[in-house]
Amino acid sequence: MIKCQTIAMSFLCHSSLVFFRHSTFAAAGRRRGLRYFLLAVMVALKDSIGTEFVERVRVFFSENGPLSKAKNFEFRLQQQEMAAAVAKALEEERHLVVEAGTGVGKSLAYLTPAVLFALKQHKRAIVSTHTINLQEQLLYKDIPILKKILPVEFEAALMKGRQNYLCPRRLERALQQSNELFTGPEQNELKRLAEWARTTRDGSLSDLSIEPDPKVWVQVCSESHICTGKTCGQGPGCFYQQARKRLLSSDVIVINHTLLFMLLGSPDQQGERESGYLFPNDFIIFDEAHTVEQVASRQIGIGISQYGLRSTVQRLYNPRTRKGLFTVMRDAAGVRLAADLVDEVDKFFAAVESSCDFRKAREFRVRAPDIVRDTITGRLTALQSRIAEVARRADDEFLKAELQELGRRIRDARDGIAIFLEQCAREYVYWVERTGKTAQFLSLNAAPIDIAPVLRRMIFREDCSCVMTSATLSVGRPDLVYFRRRIGADEAEPLLLGGPFDFRSQMKLFVVQKMPDPRDAGYEKALEHWIAHFVEETDGRAFVLFTNYRGMHQVADQMKEFFARKKFNLLVQGGGAPRGRLLEQFKATPRSVLFGTDSFWMGVDVPGEALSNVIITRLPFAVPDHPLIEAKLELVEERGGDPFTEYSLPEAILKLRQGVGRLIRTKSDHGIIVILDNRIVAKPYGRAFLQALPKCPVEII
Repeated sequence: MIKCQTIAMSFLCHSSLVFFRHSTFAAAGRRRGLRYFLLAVMVALKDSIGTEFVERVRVFFSENGPLSKAKNFEFRLQQQEMAAAVAKALEEERHLVVEAGTGVGKSLAYLTPAVLFALKQHKRAIVSTHTINLQEQLLYKDIPILKKILPVEFEAALMKGRQNYLCPRRLERALQQSNELFTGPEQNELKRLAEWARTTRDGSLSDLSIEPDPKVWVQVCSESHICTGKTCGQGPGCFYQQARKRLLSSDVIVINHTLLFMLLGSPDQQGERESGYLFPNDFIIFDEAHTVEQVASRQIGIGISQYGLRSTVQRLYNPRTRKGLFTVMRDAAGVRLAADLVDEVDKFFAAVESSCDFRKAREFRVRAPDIVRDTITGRLTALQSRIAEVARRADDEFLKAELQELGRRIRDARDGIAIFLEQCAREYVYWVERTGKTAQFLSLNAAPIDIAPVLRRMIFREDCSCVMTSATLSVGRPDLVYFRRRIGADEAEPLLLGGPFDFRSQMKLFVVQKMPDPRDAGYEKALEHWIAHFVEETDGRAFVLFTNYRGMHQVADQMKEFFARKKFNLLVQGGGAPRGRLLEQFKATPRSVLFGTDSFWMGVDVPGEALSNVIITRLPFAVPDHPLIEAKLELVEERGGDPFTEYSLPEAILKLRQGVGRLIRTKSDHGIIVILDNRIVAKPYGRAFLQALPKCPVEII
């Protein structure tokens, strides 16, 4: 350490001598120079020896530090470096972007400085993830480890959306008004929820064994302006208010990206904050940060759901069941308005559907204003006025709050539809999307094409601190410039750390150069042949990753007989079982082969022998059929760039790295990666893919 200080001092003294030698100002210049010199010495010493806090974190992760007492501890230099960098960024209130490979132990590397800094500075640490798997790891594995080892006490809590929680007061009201609000079967469902409410631990949806009827749940769950601290927070009975109290007394809050961006609000709202993001004094750590751009684009934009709008109107009055709040209020004018509007909503969306072409995809891009005549916003305005009038004469404060909340929703829907039809939000892309299990409903969507300027204002503000980390952020450059530019983190400090795995001995890559072009007649047969060949090589225990559902199911159907004959357990995504159950079956059943698409390329962790083979059927170039991707490519071109090299290629490299990253999860894992796409060796850009993958033996067939 003394040597580092001496070198820094020597360098600074030399620099100062040069300054004085060339200065034309005598005494004043010397005084100014001395001040600069002393300041530079302080900065250099700070950088070279670190602050007390940074050193404390560094020692924690050292070979003989407190963490070494944890079970299965392994000293990892990359983990120590990441933890020190996070501590420094938090202390200096800067933004940091870190890529750290699988196995580094990223979560402990950011949690430790986050907890210590939050306690020291009376701040709140918000940790945002993309997947439930990582949330569970943080809450049930990593945080308990730190609670045992850290010499301080701290509290951590999971933040869920308020509509996940039952509101006992709303439940009680719904039971009182059940005849006016619910049909017979719905009343039975309400009674089931009332029985569950007496025994549930936390009153949230995750504690329900059977998913409730959405029409009933929406009448009893917590809602803003209805389930408030004033109305429900006085006693111990309200599940959401109790959860909120736990959050307010917690030092670490775990949340998912989607909910976080919903709560952050608009860039203008964030810009008006004096400090922090969700709380007056907080900082954010984004894990799985490679998904932030995608999530933020969808949440920051506009989304008007036909199903959601119909449901809101029907809560006021449902013509089919003749139930609703207007019935409770005995308001005939409101009943007529709502009854007519249910039909008008469907007619409006039917007109939208007839103006769209959904033959190629579930999304249709709208390129010009006024795709249909506006037959709806005037009626929504009239309904909103009626709700306000009825709410004014309501004696019951709780009922008044319910009506006012629905009025706000009607207003927001009206404004969103108007913006969509007029296309008045500049630099946005607009599209209509089929939604629902059978694609029977529509939604109107708008999102910013370039999210970087938006996130720059919202997340990467001055006097705030944000850390973003993932195992896959780079596409060949240590400055992580591609990722940083896409999310507006131009000024954030980049840090690229390797991983602890020896890929040369743990992994082998096979590239099938003999694969025909996907447009050739023999492509599917070749695909089936090579999948069968490599699955047999590892006795199953394989993920086969596809880039689209239809192609995956075609291959699965063609290969069913082969898998049955060879007694392999074939699992196919989209066959009815949720992703979590497919993974459990894959881990528990010998000789399993799982066919998966998008969600299996990332956020899936299967350590050990259960997964010994990852087969990539095609390089994961995003097909520019989604309006948002298409608009991003057009924007690159408008700015004089090349859409392929500046967007399509780096995005595909990142996704390939994610897929390959499923294989080696621990130091004892071994296996093979198979790429059934000859472009990786036949095309000039293929070199970029190979260079981005871990260094390991490669065999070209």
